Amino acid sequence: MIQRASFNETNDMNRRNFCQLTTAASAAFIGCKALPKQSAQSAARKYPFEWEEATIPELQKAMNSGKVTSVSLVRAYLGRIREIDQSGPRVNSVIEVNPDAVEIARALDDERKKKGARGPLHGIPVLLKDNINTADRMMTTAGSLALLGSIAPRDAFLAERLRAAGAVILGKTNLSEWANFRSNRSTSGWSGRGGLTKNPYVLDRNTSGSSSGSGAAVAANLCAGAVGTETDGSIISPSTYCGIVGLKPTVGLISRSGVIPISSSQDTAGPMTRTVTDAAILLGGMAGVDSSDPATESSQGRSAPDYTVFLDKEGLRGARLGVARHFFRSRNSKVTKILEAALETFKSGGAELVDPVELKSFDQIGDAEYQVMLYEFKDGLNKYFASLGPNAPVKSLKELIEFNDAHKAEEMPYFGQETLLEAEKKGPLTDREYLEAVEKCRHLSRAEGIDAVMNEHRLDAIIAPSGGPAHSTDLVYGNRDTGGSSSPAAIAGYPSITVPAGMLHGLPFGLSFFGRAYSEPVLLKLAYAFEQASHGRQPPEFLQRVA
Repeated sequence: MIQRASFNETNDMNRRNFCQLTTAASAAFIGCKALPKQSAQSAARKYPFEWEEATIPELQKAMNSGKVTSVSLVRAYLGRIREIDQSGPRVNSVIEVNPDAVEIARALDDERKKKGARGPLHGIPVLLKDNINTADRMMTTAGSLALLGSIAPRDAFLAERLRAAGAVILGKTNLSEWANFRSNRSTSGWSGRGGLTKNPYVLDRNTSGSSSGSGAAVAANLCAGAVGTETDGSIISPSTYCGIVGLKPTVGLISRSGVIPISSSQDTAGPMTRTVTDAAILLGGMAGVDSSDPATESSQGRSAPDYTVFLDKEGLRGARLGVARHFFRSRNSKVTKILEAALETFKSGGAELVDPVELKSFDQIGDAEYQVMLYEFKDGLNKYFASLGPNAPVKSLKELIEFNDAHKAEEMPYFGQETLLEAEKKGPLTDREYLEAVEKCRHLSRAEGIDAVMNEHRLDAIIAPSGGPAHSTDLVYGNRDTGGSSSPAAIAGYPSITVPAGMLHGLPFGLSFFGRAYSEPVLLKLAYAFEQASHGRQPPEFLQRVA
């Protein structure tokens, strides 16, 4: 759930050992073959798809008219996964397919005929990140070989909500293992179980993470929408790298129960889609108060069953937007020009820009955010393992570390587990170091941070580049920081949304809107208006490399 600034990439971890280990355990694993060569033009022609770029309302309309059924949609997306993910360019974003997806869709088709649709998600195929529990025949592993065979005893609350809304959980997506909280130079988009997820725009480029598979799958039209998770950047960053809309909600709007944790202070799940409309629909399907997650109590009366009512093409008119210039300092002048053009779009839409605004308090947080994560990761992960019962493959963070040491060739071929080792050394959540770090993060990010800036300038939202374009994969030196603005909203636990803003050499990148707690309606309105004015989303062409 965290996107860190130093990680590296790989596609062929110890292939022979990995495939031998995982084939017996999971027939769903994909991606052990080399990538075939092809041109951008042949890729665009070779992979046509009837439902390419189809929105959730368009799919719903087609089902309501009888033109298509949920069964045929599920089969179409499964075929797309076989063609694009498991062969062809081998994006490798889906770690496991739901063996019951067709039967679930058939039951929903029958229900539609007899009773009508439950709502906008009825029969819609969606993918979930592989750190979200599903109590079915799919595993939940966080991409780790240590949890192979682990079947959750019950659905995550958000999975329950999606099923109740009529969504078809099509499968699980690959991710940066343990949500990118294993090593300070970990591979974004790589997991021991799933291998490397590739960026569908340019295949030798990074997907970012940790919701790498969700971002790539949505971009490549392998599903109608997906769910990712974020602690700091893990929805926003892969969304901008993969040219899609990603929404990180206020912490507490969507329950975290049944989601493998990093930080109880910052963790949240959120929608990853091709359009703002689809993000609003998925958000409404997942939000809700859950007695198993105390953080959701604050959302009582502050969530909406239908977030699409806030979407407005004229949503920029009269809005006051703060330009966080600190994040606009791209080393690429072409990126800067595209971002400046985006600011003109805001002005043309009737927004008033307060340029610049400064978030000075965040510079004072320093290492406190990371210390909070280390403490909360150990506490939360040990509780998660306990929730799996006595037959859990590993029962503590200590046992996980021991497993990785015993399976170094498969789990640590390129980077280690120093973050896990640091977390294991931490004490309980009553430690003074932890309590002081939590208070420091909250105060500097909220009262003296986002709230202070928005109050001072009477803002509706703050805007900043989301990050990207994507850097190339490099096994030796790891990730290169391409910038990003996820941390203010992440540390505060406040919402943010990224929308595609432009393309450079075939690579997309986005613009973020963030604001106060539970300001999702405002952010969705602004993001939708910007999306409708800019039309920044372009489908991928599966290029081998930047032309």
